[in-house]
Formats: sequence, structure tokens, C-alpha cells
Amino acid sequence: MILQWRNFLRATFAIVRKDLAAEWRSRELFSSMLVFSLLVILIFNFALELDAEARSNVTAGVLWVTFAFAGTLGLNRSMAVEKDRGCLDGLLLAPVDRSTIYFGKAISNLIFMLVVEVIVLPVYSVLYNTNLFQPGLLLVILLGSIGYVAVGTLLSAMAVQTRTRDVLLPILLFPLAVPVLIAAVKASGGFLQGAEFSEILTWINLLVVYDVIFIAISFMFFDYIVEE
Repeated sequence: MILQWRNFLRATFAIVRKDLAAEWRSRELFSSMLVFSLLVILIFNFALELDAEARSNVTAGVLWVTFAFAGTLGLNRSMAVEKDRGCLDGLLLAPVDRSTIYFGKAISNLIFMLVVEVIVLPVYSVLYNTNLFQPGLLLVILLGSIGYVAVGTLLSAMAVQTRTRDVLLPILLFPLAVPVLIAAVKASGGFLQGAEFSEILTWINLLVVYDVIFIAISFMFFDYIVEE
């Protein structure tokens, strides 16, 4: 049993290393996500000429709009690159549990998304004069990103097999991601506005439950999805 888990983890992180090495050489995925995120932040900054109180009320929404669309762009490209280069077929033929492909791609996508968020947060803080480096808010961003990537990686593996993958992924993803986005916005807004922790805890619990459920569902059904 221990040997099986060791092989599982070794195969998973081999995929992660492959994705990170490929991205380090090309910088195609990360650069597109980062440029898109910064562009959205700048547009909102000049479009929303609001006072300090109004800006604190819209900060959570602007942040998660940025993260969601940048994350969708990254999810779409990560699987599309594998398909276009013929690497996906090679991964499916590898003598490992196919759920390792899911977890490897999910961890890679999460790393890309978190790196973009690490760069976006200080830029947003400067432009909007808002302190976003609060432990509770950072926890919410992490939990929300995990949930978004968990369901997004599964659906991108499904959409990549179709000709309309660029359009199909958002159509499939956004309805399923509504609970995690609403919970993330509510929890983020609560921390930014200084709400009581008891009021925020419900939304944090929803994020945790969503993450666990969709990771479990993806683990069980990924093999079937890539077979189809």
C-alpha cells in the first residue's frame, strides 16, 4: 500500500515538474494569465471612480472576477497545449493510474494561478489603496483557488476533446463554479470590511466542503472522462 502511494505521488509530481519546466521555457501560459489579470485590474481602476468606502465594497468582486477569468484562460491553455502537441495521448498510455494525470495538472494549474495572484495582490493594493495582505483573506483566496482549479481541471479535460473547447469550457465551468465564487466573494468581503469571524465562517466552511467534494468527484470520474 505504501509503495502504491509512493508511485502515485512520484507520477503526480513528475507531471507537475514537466508542466513547470515546459512553462519556464515558453512562458506562454503564465504570461497570458498575468497580462490579462493586470489589464482587468487597470480597467476597473479607471472605470470605478469611487471613494474609499465604495472601493472596499467592490474589492472582493473585482478580485474574483480577475482570478476567475485568468484561471479559465490558464485551464483552457494547459490542456489544449497537451492535446495539440500530442502529449495527452502519451500521458494516457503511461503505465500509471490516470488520476495522477488529473492531480498533476491540477497542482500545476494551481501553482500558475497562485503565482498570478501573488503578483496581482500588491498591484491591486497600490492602485486601490487597500490592504489585501490579511491572513484570513489569503486563506480564502487559497481555498477558492483550489476549488476553482479542482473543477476546472476536470472540465478542461472533458472540453479539450471537442472542436469548440475554447467556448465549451466557460459554458461548463461557470455554472458549476458559482458556489465557490459566491462563497469566496462573501468571505473576502467579510474580511475586508471587518465583519465578525462567525459571519465569515459559514462561507469558509462552504469553500472547504466544495473543495473536498469536487476533488473526490474528479478522482473517481477522471478516468471515465478521458476515456470518452
